[in-house]
Amino acid sequence: MSGLFITLEGPEGAGKSTNRDYLATRLREQGIDVLLTREPGGTPLAERVRELLLAPSEEPMAADTELLLVFAARAQHLAQVICPALARGAVVLCDRFTDATYAYQGGGRGLSEVRIEVLENFVQDTLRPDLTLVFDLPVEVGLARAAARGRLDRFEQEGQSFFEAVRQTYLRRAALQPQRYYILDAAQSLAGVQQALDNLLPQLLERVRG
Repeated sequence: MSGLFITLEGPEGAGKSTNRDYLATRLREQGIDVLLTREPGGTPLAERVRELLLAPSEEPMAADTELLLVFAARAQHLAQVICPALARGAVVLCDRFTDATYAYQGGGRGLSEVRIEVLENFVQDTLRPDLTLVFDLPVEVGLARAAARGRLDRFEQEGQSFFEAVRQTYLRRAALQPQRYYILDAAQSLAGVQQALDNLLPQLLERVRG
C-alpha cells in the first residue's frame, strides 16, 4: 500500500461528511489524487447492506447480526474500492471505518471488543488507517443537529446513554493511540473546524509526498 488512508469518525451531527469534502478540496488544490468514500457502503453491494443497517424495521436486529453485516460490507468495500485506491497512491478519505464499529457495536451495543478485533483482523489483515480524525462534540448537540436534518435512521433513534457510550469509546481509543488520532472540536463553528483542518494540511501533504 503506497497511498494514505485517512478516516473521519464521530457521532451523529459531527459534520464528518461536510468536512471530508472540504479536506478533499484542499488536498486536490495541491494536485493530490483523492478518493472519497463512506461506511457502511462505498460500493453498490455494500450500499445495499447499509440500507439494511440504517432502515428502521419492525424486526429487531440482533447485535451480532449488525456486527457481521458491518464487516461484510467492509470486506466488499476494501476489496473493490479502498485497497485499489491505496495501491495506486491515492489519499482515501473515508467517512467512518472500524473505529465506528468499536464505538457503536462495542461501546453502544456492549459487544466484546475481542470479538470485534477478531473480525477486524480477519477482514482487514494488517490494514489500519494512517490517520483518524475524530470530530468530537457533546451528545446533546449532535443529536439536535441530527434531528434538524429530518427523519432519523435506526441508529439515530437510540437514546442518549447509547451515544454517550459511543463518544467515550472514541475518546478512549484516541487516548490509547495518540499517534494515529487527531481530535477536533466539532461543537465550534464550521469555520473553526475547517481552520483546524487547514492547520493540519501541511502535515498531511508532507506524509503524502514524503
